[in-house]
Amino acid sequence: MSSLLFHERNRRLQDRFDSRRIADRLESVTLRQKFSDDDRAFIEGAGFFFLATADADGRPDCSFKGGAVGFVRVTGDDELAFPDYDGNGMFKSLGNILVNPNVGLLFIAMGEIPRRLRVNGIAIVSRDDPDIGTFVGAQLLIRVTARVIFANCPRYIPGRDGPSVYIPREGVEPVEPAWKSFDEFRDAVPPRAPAPVPKTEAD
Repeated sequence: MSSLLFHERNRRLQDRFDSRRIADRLESVTLRQKFSDDDRAFIEGAGFFFLATADADGRPDCSFKGGAVGFVRVTGDDELAFPDYDGNGMFKSLGNILVNPNVGLLFIAMGEIPRRLRVNGIAIVSRDDPDIGTFVGAQLLIRVTARVIFANCPRYIPGRDGPSVYIPREGVEPVEPAWKSFDEFRDAVPPRAPAPVPKTEAD
């Protein structure tokens, strides 16, 4: 089956860990190409997100983008926009977009109800976008047309009371996330892969 998310090297690792079925199931259940009302509320309620870009040679960069709640707007069924504010003047992310428009945005909520949403798509940078004046403090406006939109399991995001309970700990049985037992996923969840045995000098 063709995939919007996975390439051959993803598949190679999935097959090694017997996770191709759950990967395909997650794609079929969670992936979308238009923003839902819930997506819009989450994105427009965010005070920050992380922006991943790469230059023309594929060298990656990841940047924190923050602003007042509402600084990112869903402007169409598959489009969002956010401003560029005065910064350090390096223009790492936006310079990358000018030579490689493929971007990944990661929205995260921490605290009592952790959550994360990914938006992968194609970005354009403009100084004369007709809406730039509606974004206070914007020196440039970035529009992203989504290629894929999907939620991720938030289990390793820190909670209100500290580190996630799902983080592996020595001598403690792993806590399984609830989603693995949901009807739409449980028949595709592979067994946990055994941890590799550390090598000794004798090996």
